[in-house]
Amino acid sequence: MDITFIIVIFLIGFVGSFVSGMLGIGGSIIKYPMLLYIPPLFGLAAFSAHEVSGISAVQVFFASIAGVWAYRKGGYLNKPLILYMGGAILAGSFVGSYGSQFLSESGVNVVYGILALIAAVMMFIPKKQIDDKPMNEVTFNKLLAAILAFIVGIGSGIVGAAGGFLLVPIMLVVLGIPTRMTIATSLAITFISSIGGTIGKLMTGQVEYYSAGIMIVASLLAAPLGAKVGKKMNTKILQSILAVLILATAIKIWADLL
Repeated sequence: MDITFIIVIFLIGFVGSFVSGMLGIGGSIIKYPMLLYIPPLFGLAAFSAHEVSGISAVQVFFASIAGVWAYRKGGYLNKPLILYMGGAILAGSFVGSYGSQFLSESGVNVVYGILALIAAVMMFIPKKQIDDKPMNEVTFNKLLAAILAFIVGIGSGIVGAAGGFLLVPIMLVVLGIPTRMTIATSLAITFISSIGGTIGKLMTGQVEYYSAGIMIVASLLAAPLGAKVGKKMNTKILQSILAVLILATAIKIWADLL
């Protein structure tokens, strides 16, 4: 592998993981299209959709745990929410990642496009102003949280994402969780989800280990930096950045599919 390949893959992992830590997502919403489209621009061989989903699954595992570690102090981690949504999304992600081997390349991309489109729509739905609510007074519908997490797990397991880009709008819009608690807690749930996704991809031989290793190093460096920046940013700005990223990705994926 030449130095150009290493630099390109490292930078893709670094940018995606920085955003991951800052916005509370696994980073696949950015890294998936970057891995698909950027390497060929530098004359490098293109990854297949299955290879991209496998690399993303492993990388998200490390990016999310690095982000959670950065948020471990401050009272932003909602443990009951992590328990209910984490268990459900773990089961769903394993089912989705194992079943993804039976889908075609275009099938994997279609699933990703659908997930991105749903997330984009949800991010533009008006949200109640709940960011001033004390963290110890936050409540949520436990059954609804578990059902939605299981569904997200299946879809995200297929594309090698841990579902953070869908978890965040669900927690903000449907469950009514404050923004900073959503960011920190979704990283923890994303980490749990990535366990099932990673195991499924490894079992079905969909991981390109050399590239995944480069992405992991980038994740461990960038995710904590992103979390540090995210703690200091205005919550409205954080929501706006995430909404624009998700919308842009959805448009790009569907433009290529159609």
